[in-house]
Amino acid sequence: MSTANTPQQATVTPQAPTGGRDRPGPQALSPARTLATAARVLRQLTHDPRTVALLLLIPVVLITLLRYVFDGTPQTFDAIGASLLGIFPLITMFLVTSIATLRERTSGTLERLLAMPLGKGDLIAGYALAFGAVAILQSLLATALSVWVLGLDVVGSPWLLLLVALLDALLGTALGLFVSAFAASEFQAVQFMPAVIFPQLLLCGLFIARDRMAPALEAISNVLPMSYAVDGMNEVLHHTEVTGNFVRDVLIVSGCALLVLALGAATLRRRTA
Repeated sequence: MSTANTPQQATVTPQAPTGGRDRPGPQALSPARTLATAARVLRQLTHDPRTVALLLLIPVVLITLLRYVFDGTPQTFDAIGASLLGIFPLITMFLVTSIATLRERTSGTLERLLAMPLGKGDLIAGYALAFGAVAILQSLLATALSVWVLGLDVVGSPWLLLLVALLDALLGTALGLFVSAFAASEFQAVQFMPAVIFPQLLLCGLFIARDRMAPALEAISNVLPMSYAVDGMNEVLHHTEVTGNFVRDVLIVSGCALLVLALGAATLRRRTA
């Protein structure tokens, strides 16, 4: 039979499946998706008692150790205790968040989640919400212990100390989420600590007043968020009322946390490879 007049069948070329890299996710933040993500992260934390102990107990242990290191000179503890009350939560939240996020990415969990109707913003906001809830407990424990048990002498309201400690913990969470996008292993995530945290620790004014540093180092310290966290703690330490400098410090730390969270959402990759 001749096939010259037979209608030619259309040839369909199979298309390679597009990965999560090319599939656009939801654009707008969804409260439902964000809360579901936060609930999932909190459930995972409850099954990891060592991580919970690190988040909640390590700052308490460190601040207690510091108190008795300066047992003979309580004024020294008063001078630096408030600053460290904000620094310890920032460091622990940075470490735990960066490793936890990277673990989900390398295990493929992150890619599977983003293949669902879940946007990058939902994921980052959910993580921030979950670890923010932990940060509230962490800051409550450390602040209550320092002020009412260890005798930290604070002129201002302890609730303002708690506010700054909480913002510092949220900043640590944001930084951890951000740097996890650039690490290929948990070891690399830990390696970011000397690059991200240690310079801020040295230049924040904890060891020497920032205006007594070399001009170049003072200029660098003026753009580091930990400097304003320490300044905010010192404002509460020495003033009975809320000062303009305290408001400035709180706004800067809050703004840095939000900016880093936005950068974390922008740099979050939908695929692990």
